Formats: sequence, structure tokens, C-alpha cells
Amino acid sequence: MNKREIPKASAKEPATINKNVETILEMERQAVLSRSTAEHLADKVTTFAGSTPFIIVHAFWFTGWILLNGNIFPGFKPFDPFPFSFLTLVVSLEAIFLTLLVLMSQNRMTKEANKREHLDLQINLLNEQETTLTLRLVQKIAEHLGLADEITEYGQELAEETDINCVAKTLDEKAGTVADCR
Repeated sequence: MNKREIPKASAKEPATINKNVETILEMERQAVLSRSTAEHLADKVTTFAGSTPFIIVHAFWFTGWILLNGNIFPGFKPFDPFPFSFLTLVVSLEAIFLTLLVLMSQNRMTKEANKREHLDLQINLLNEQETTLTLRLVQKIAEHLGLADEITEYGQELAEETDINCVAKTLDEKAGTVADCR
């Protein structure tokens, strides 16, 4: 399928849904492709570290280590006797590196989430402008048809341009009532 071609809709799915899904999938694909080698590695390690096999491997590893070094088997000289100092060192280093890799993955995910939030805000602002324009056109049509008295004060308020900075300021101030934003 050509990138500019809109996917065909099935009986259940409108073409716009397919187009939107394809757009989102392409954005996700681009985000994956733009990751550095270190980010790919960090994601793979953190994905494995958060899995059941990782827990199982560690449970066996710790159990085996403690059994081998706990003077349980006669004739076997422990290489890391209790209190298992070398095991503590290895586990501490593993925890440090896992923490750093998790932080790398979280930073990358935060950047991607911020991009999506910015895109969402841009779309919402565009939608606000389009809706305001549509309401203004509906008002003009209503006036032309002699139905101007059907337009409520609230409808007129909605047809006015929204001052986004005023809305943000009101949110920041956590005011109980809306400030004079018009």
C-alpha cells in the first residue's frame, strides 16, 4: 500500500479509523527507528528484567549460590562463604546498572510522551479554532434564517475565540470560578 493511499474500509470500520490507526502505527515505527543503540539495549534489558524468567533465573542463581557457599556439601570448599560478600558485590553492581538502564528507558518514554502531548495539544487547539469558526458560521446562518433569538448567551460565548493563556492562568491559579477570559 502506498503511504499516501487511504486504507479501504471494511463493512465495520470506517476509512478514517483505518487511516488514523495507520498514522499512529507509522508514528510508533518512527519512534522505534529513531532510538539509539544504547536506548534499544536499555529497552531490551529492562523488558527482560521485568519478566518472570528473570525472576526465576535469579531465584535459582541465589539458591544455588547460597547452597554452594553455605558449607552444606561435604568436600566442597565455598568460594564465597557466609556472609556472601562477593554475591553482595555482584548483586549491588547489577542493581546499579539495572537502575541506570531503567532510567534511560524512562527518559526515552518521557520524551516520546511529551511529543505526543504536544501533538495532542496542537490538535486540540486546532479543533478549538475549527469549532469556533463552525459556531460562528451556524450563528450567521441562524441570523439569515431569522432564528437569531434561538442562539443562547452560552452559544454566543462558545462562538467567541478562547484565550488559551487565560485558561492556563485560571488553571494555575486553581480558581473556583472562571476568570474574565473574553
